[in-house]
Parts: sequence; structure tokens; C-alpha cells
Amino acid sequence: MSEALLRIEGVSKKYGPNTVLNDVSFEIGEGEVVGLLGDNGAGKSTLVKIMSGVVDSTAGDFYWDGQKIDKMNRNVTERLGVETIFQDSALVPQMTITRNIFMGREVTNRFGFMKMKEMDAVAADVLDSVVTIEGIKSPKQLVSSLSGGQAQAVAIARAVHFKRSLLILDEPTSALAVRATEALLGYLTQLKGEGVSSVLVTHNLHHAFQVCDRHIVMNHGKKIMDARREDTSVEELTAAVVEGAVGLARFRAGTF
Repeated sequence: MSEALLRIEGVSKKYGPNTVLNDVSFEIGEGEVVGLLGDNGAGKSTLVKIMSGVVDSTAGDFYWDGQKIDKMNRNVTERLGVETIFQDSALVPQMTITRNIFMGREVTNRFGFMKMKEMDAVAADVLDSVVTIEGIKSPKQLVSSLSGGQAQAVAIARAVHFKRSLLILDEPTSALAVRATEALLGYLTQLKGEGVSSVLVTHNLHHAFQVCDRHIVMNHGKKIMDARREDTSVEELTAAVVEGAVGLARFRAGTF
């Protein structure tokens, strides 16, 4: 088996006396779509923030293509090609769609002036081709004028445009309509063909089972299940998410 793109070992996170992640280890292969599942409070979003480099872990080691990473911060993850869609879209309402997509990574000419026409064209193309969201008339619209679903589409477009190696999506479909959701799920399958890995955090187990090669289930900060799609079922995943390790044991015993 080839070396994992990202491998984490023994990752823990504490906030004061509270442990939100406890000795979590798993890996993400190149071109693999991994579902990160679990109920509210399972530790999924904290793990996403650590993998994205925006929150430090209390303990644990990280390896990229087999090479140990001394410190997982945003400068490192951006250089490695990791892009994340967070639950809170992290957009600036007073700025246009284009400016939000390219924030901090603006396309400029040799004098430092922004190439707005070029950025507008790219923003429009990504919005049309990936998330196919309705109601956005121009990339020059202010984000404050958008609905929740449209704003989520902009956050998705930003991550999709800059992704190179790993795309992490934290509940990306929560505010999307059916058509936009199906387009996004289809895009994850397309990325797999391009060798780009993805981590999909979702409460919708049917969506996860539709596109993910492997499923990791978290419960109270611990990993309780790690199984390939062909080795599990939506029913087993449901048992693990709803009742944790107890539900998983009950399902396998035929009593769930």
C-alpha cells in the first residue's frame, strides 16, 4: 500500500480540564474520500480545525507523505495544499463574492494592482461549474445580499479553487438545496479521479455512504470505527453514530 497523504497519530486536544479529542489516529490516502462522522460533540469540528492548521493539538504527531511535520499550522497546511470549508463560512459580508474568494491571495499585476476582471471571471466559473447555486447574478454582489445557502456556496467555491492536495469539508451541505448538494457530492467523486483527497464531515450518512471510500466514526472525542465502504453499511454507521461503541456492539450482535 502506498504511503498515506496525511497520517495523524495520538492526537488529543484539551481545553482546561475538558478533553475534546482523546488519542485519535487515522490516515487519509491519496485520492481517497474519507467520511468523518459522529453526533454533535463528538470532536469532529475540532479535529477539522487541527488538520487545517488553525487550532493546535495538545498532543499528537502529523505526517505528510511519510514526512513528519514539526508543527501543524496554517502556513504549513496552505503550503501543502490543504483547503477547508468550515461550518461557519468565515466570509466578510461587506465585501464582494470575488473579494471573499481571493481574500489574501489576490491576483495582481507587476505593479501590485488587483486584476479584478480575471478574478471575477474565475469566481463566476467556479460558482457555475461546481456548486451550481441559483440566485447569484454576479460575482460583484456583496456577500451580505446572499442567502445562507448562497454564502455557503461562496465558501465552497473559495476552497475548491485553491485546493491542491486535500479538501476538508465540515458540514458543507447543511445550507444547500438538493441540486447544489448533488453537484457538490459529484464534484468530490471527480476530485478523486484527479488524485485530490477529501474529508467529508456530515450528519447525512446517506450522503457519506454515497461518495466516501472509508468512514471514520467519532464519539465523545474518540475514534470508535474506521471501515471501508464495502465492509460496512448505512445501518451499522447509524448504530455507531447514535449509540457509540455500545450501538456498534449491539448492531454486530444483531440486537440494535
